[in-house]
Amino acid sequence: MAKEEDGSRKRRLAQLRGKAAHGSNADRFDRLVMEALREIPEPFRSRLTDVAILSEEEPSTELVRSLGIEPPETLLGLYDGIPLTQRGDSYNLVPPDRIILFRRPIFAMAKTPKDVREQVRRTVLHEVAHFYGIGDEELRRMGLD
Repeated sequence: MAKEEDGSRKRRLAQLRGKAAHGSNADRFDRLVMEALREIPEPFRSRLTDVAILSEEEPSTELVRSLGIEPPETLLGLYDGIPLTQRGDSYNLVPPDRIILFRRPIFAMAKTPKDVREQVRRTVLHEVAHFYGIGDEELRRMGLD
């Protein structure tokens, strides 16, 4: 029975990875992102305003290079904006911040559908933490690196 379950999980994960460029998988991924956002406790969730949450297939080579990321490392998500802790009185008339999640690298890290869900959750929390001004060092201490 365990081998059959394991085979079923592997087939589902292979299907997810294989459909990474297709709408049905992007839709499922986006549902996982929304699920992770709903898990953010108040008052943090309600203060997450003027932030576009996007998913893309994978980061561009230029973006990865500009961030100094070298293989085998990869980029799972990106917060692009001005953290709440750095906004002053003159903060206005700026485009919304963005949180971008990259599907292909997240799927590549996962061994099971459960792993996909957990990695999406961790990546969403990581990028939302950047919105709140929490840096990478603190995120490492929190186990969200």
